[in-house]
Amino acid sequence: MIPISKPAIGEEEKKAVLEVLESGMLAQGPKVKLLENDFARFIGVEHAIATSSGTTAIHVMFLSAGIEPGDEVITTPLSFFATVSPILFCRAKPVFADVQEDGFNISPDEIRKKITPKTKAIFPVHLYGQPADMKEINEIAVEHDLFVLEDACQAHGATYMGKKAGNLGHAATFSLYPTKNMVAAEGGIITTNDDIIAKNARLLRDHGSEKKYHHSRLGYNFRTTDLSAAIALAQLPKLEGFNNKRRENARRLNELLGDHAVIPVPRPDRTHVYHQYCLLVNKRDKLVEFLRVNGIGATPGYPMPLYEQEIVKQFVQSEECPTAKEIIPKMLLLPIHPQVTMDDIEIIAEKVVEGQKRL
Repeated sequence: MIPISKPAIGEEEKKAVLEVLESGMLAQGPKVKLLENDFARFIGVEHAIATSSGTTAIHVMFLSAGIEPGDEVITTPLSFFATVSPILFCRAKPVFADVQEDGFNISPDEIRKKITPKTKAIFPVHLYGQPADMKEINEIAVEHDLFVLEDACQAHGATYMGKKAGNLGHAATFSLYPTKNMVAAEGGIITTNDDIIAKNARLLRDHGSEKKYHHSRLGYNFRTTDLSAAIALAQLPKLEGFNNKRRENARRLNELLGDHAVIPVPRPDRTHVYHQYCLLVNKRDKLVEFLRVNGIGATPGYPMPLYEQEIVKQFVQSEECPTAKEIIPKMLLLPIHPQVTMDDIEIIAEKVVEGQKRL
């Protein structure tokens, strides 16, 4: 089986974990601080704040930016559930703006239609590793005095107009989940140039404490560990190579699939880091089954727009997003990670074409 994802763990990561185990400092400590410094430098921002997961990073980022009960946050319906659940935990209201037909990211034109006096922030997702149209999104935000908070959890190392994802708004979040372009056991990172957001985030992830046993506000235990940070530190120098391999695999798949490749159009002003390779196909579920029988770990995309999740409907009733609704049943994800070889790519393309012809 060619798996849909597989973390690239080498001797550097194993050695780093053993060093932490031998040090006895397993919780948040010097490795976390080093990761924050190195990642901030990599993204090109003043601050990076590590948390226990991408989800807790989003939650802390919203609270740190002052998202309050009753505020509206405009986001995409085409994403993982963790994009919307922290909005609800803040007792704010997610407002869903439809996506672009050819790029799958949130549409600036649709964002404009959703702004109300209660709108506090725009929360674009850089879906599958390609940044959203941040120039237009930031222009809308300036016009309406809104926060721009990025979900860059799938976009480590992606760029937009020469700047890295994570440095394109007021703050951003990354995930270090084992399927991501850069991994740890678990973990998340908030990036920002805003001193106030950074200070709030550091307080909120650690029980609201600036000084041990002294608590200035209510916070959470959203800290990460030196074990996770050690893995991420070993991964960071490899990230560019990982992303180059993903792009190389994607280019070859595009060539081999030809007319069979209906994919998000790569934009010339940004670098796509292909967290996933997404294909639009008819009879998607049957093709997934065919590919799995033939040893390819294909998987469907997200099952429904976020506003159709039962728990989300208990909090908010959303207008339909017709483009997302049309795209989602056709979304097929293929293995693209750095451990997929060129021989694997040949097999994947051959079986996709064969399956489409048969079905």
